[in-house]
Amino acid sequence: MSSFTESALVKKLNELNPSQQSIQTLSLWLIHHRKHHVIVVKTWLKELLRTPRHNKLTFMYLANDVIQNSKKKGPEYGMEFAKALEQAFRHVAETCKEGRTIGSLDRVLNVWLERGVYPPDVIQGYKAVLHQDTVEATAPAAEEPTAKPKRKAEDHGKMSKSEKKARTSEKTKEKPMEKPVKEKPKEKPKEKPKEKSKEHVKSETVEVNGKVETHVTLSPHTPVGDPPEPEELIKALIEIENSASSDAVVRERIANLPMELSEVSMLSKIEDKEAALKLSKDVTDALNLLNEYNARLCTEMEDRKKLQNMLKDFQQEQKELLAQAESRLEEYTKKVTKMKEVQKEIRDHLKNLPDLTQLPDVTGGLAPLPSAGDLFSIETKHSLF
Repeated sequence: MSSFTESALVKKLNELNPSQQSIQTLSLWLIHHRKHHVIVVKTWLKELLRTPRHNKLTFMYLANDVIQNSKKKGPEYGMEFAKALEQAFRHVAETCKEGRTIGSLDRVLNVWLERGVYPPDVIQGYKAVLHQDTVEATAPAAEEPTAKPKRKAEDHGKMSKSEKKARTSEKTKEKPMEKPVKEKPKEKPKEKPKEKSKEHVKSETVEVNGKVETHVTLSPHTPVGDPPEPEELIKALIEIENSASSDAVVRERIANLPMELSEVSMLSKIEDKEAALKLSKDVTDALNLLNEYNARLCTEMEDRKKLQNMLKDFQQEQKELLAQAESRLEEYTKKVTKMKEVQKEIRDHLKNLPDLTQLPDVTGGLAPLPSAGDLFSIETKHSLF
């Protein structure tokens, strides 16, 4: 996987398109380089403000994919995007006022709410920013009914006592009918939307530029383990080469330990105290050597397990990148084939065009056209006569 630079990120964002493959590939690359999350989010917001209007929804889908799929590896992107999402939603709401775009972002926010990507109050804030124009448009309409109750209150003061009693009796009769109407929507809508939303998440389709496409981020996506950088993998392999099992010097020292240190029967040959103390010292030194070597071997085993996981994740990542590269190669090969067919048709068409140099000379027997000076001299002669 290519190394991270800000210029490389800008280039990849400019090449981003609404297809599932493009969003997934760039999302995987960003999650891989999540240690640069601050620069990534800052650059993403800057490019979102610059990108054409028809591409802004794709940028929001990219953020959605990165936020959801990076949760298992760390909260870096979720926390960093939270600082920029309010400005991003406000900008998209101001520049892209099509109902299709706002509806697509509404579905993304609903998925976040169901999956607990952000707290409910934060998501409600994003929705309020996204629908700010509609709220402002409905505000004047909401103020009109407030003026009507005042008129009703004035008319109510003018009513007779009998009319007031009749109206209050009618209201008391109507009130029991209102309660079941309010209670029904509270119980049922909370059960069915969850079932629909799960199905909706699995088969989420987005219409972009007149094309209906399935978006990867709204369907469950389990990324591979944390793939290491090539430099980290090389460093781990070098460290394994210098591990305890390859330490020939220590292994030779252990192999050359005298038999008296491991054979209990040799204790009967001890004749005096000095020999016993010497043997005790030799046993203690050998025990320290073995304990130290065993500790190094345990550390090596843990390092080898980590290296095994690193190689597994790296291999899985390379397989995914290989599959993506193969699909791209197939796509571009088809495009090249089509371009060659068009090129062949153009060449055949050019061959069938007539050669202008071989056409007969139709102006050979005609007099040459007069020049501008000749026309001017003719006009002056006529004016004199």
